[in-house]
Amino acid sequence: MKPQQKKHLINPGLSPHLFWDVDRVNLDMEKNASFIIKRVLEYGLWNDWKIIQQNYGIANIAQTALKFRELEPKSLHFIAVLSGMPLNKFRCYTTIQSKNPHWNF
Repeated sequence: MKPQQKKHLINPGLSPHLFWDVDRVNLDMEKNASFIIKRVLEYGLWNDWKIIQQNYGIANIAQTALKFRELEPKSLHFIAVLSGMPLNKFRCYTTIQSKNPHWNF
C-alpha cells in the first residue's frame, strides 16, 4: 500500500474566476504554485494577492515569476516594484524584447 502524500488544497478564498478552466479540487498549493501565482498576478483581485502573499511570500513569488515566459506588462511591473528586482532579470521581459511584433499598437 502506498503512503498517502499530504495534499495542499487550494485556498477557498481565491476567486473562482481564476481557475475557470481547471478543476479546483485537483489543484495543489505546493505542486501547482507556479500556475496559481501566474493566474493571480494576471487576473487576481486584491484579496487573491493577499492570500498568495501569505502562503508563498513576496520573495518566493518573485523567484517564481522570474521564470515565466510570458506575463502581462502590468503584472510584471507590479512584481518587479514589490520585490525590488530590475525588469531585465525577468525572463518574460527579455523574451518580449527579443520578439518582433506583427503590429505596433
